[in-house]
Amino acid sequence: MSNGIIGVVNIKVQQVISTLLSRNVIPAEPASFKKLSGGTVSELYLLHVNNLEFALKFNEPDVTGPEALFLNTYGMQRVLPKLLFVDPSQTYMVYSFMNGSTGHEGSRKKEVLKRLVEELINNYVKVAADPGWGWLDSPSSSWQAFLRNETSAARRGIGSLLGEDDHRLIADLVEKLEPAGASYLLHGDCGYHNFIFDEKKLTGVIDPAPVIGVPLYDLVYAFFSEPEDLTKETFDYVLHWLKEKPAEIYGQVLVGLYLRMALCNRHHPEDLPAYMKAWSEWVASTGNPKED
Repeated sequence: MSNGIIGVVNIKVQQVISTLLSRNVIPAEPASFKKLSGGTVSELYLLHVNNLEFALKFNEPDVTGPEALFLNTYGMQRVLPKLLFVDPSQTYMVYSFMNGSTGHEGSRKKEVLKRLVEELINNYVKVAADPGWGWLDSPSSSWQAFLRNETSAARRGIGSLLGEDDHRLIADLVEKLEPAGASYLLHGDCGYHNFIFDEKKLTGVIDPAPVIGVPLYDLVYAFFSEPEDLTKETFDYVLHWLKEKPAEIYGQVLVGLYLRMALCNRHHPEDLPAYMKAWSEWVASTGNPKED
């Protein structure tokens, strides 16, 4: 990065710091700030103020708005950062920084996801589905329509990794997954890449991309977000702790695995053998055998 760009960045952050001071969001001028690695679109900075640490995050309004809504809705949940300020333009926000690491080596998947369910997913609140289902920034008319869009994109990403009977199985399952119950405000990107660990235990969940849907969606997403221990026995153990269970569970599980395989093929092809194995086992164990 050239000195000129660094200077522009520093000016932008300093302007925000002045706003935060004037609005009493932070108690004093930061002793330092540094840019952290973040997403491809967002810019994330760590502000050190006295003995406190704050996260300053820049993003587009259609991303910041839904993220702030989620954090504001579930502000009392201790696994989430505390939202402190959102600029009226919704181009940046400030929240408490969560110490720890996304490294989860040595953690037990059953215990991680059990804590996720108890500390976050079971506390999701019902919301009106009038604006639509799925992504808050681009809602669909129904849960089925959202899943159709997602699985259609996933099919292109999976391609010939699966056969036509597999693709047809998912298309048929989607038509059966219209929820009979209420809609909830979900994290939407509830995977290990957004989990914070301390001493091998889940302590935080960051970076929501909110979805209007059913709580099971986030649990399935989390379960398949890393390729270890993808067994039905482990999933059923965690499912036991979920309060809000729809009538159709394992159809959503297969859809979630299908979506994950598309992401994996694009971003983590080294993990594909584990997901291909899991696909065969889950299709067989849920009573949806492949056609010959």
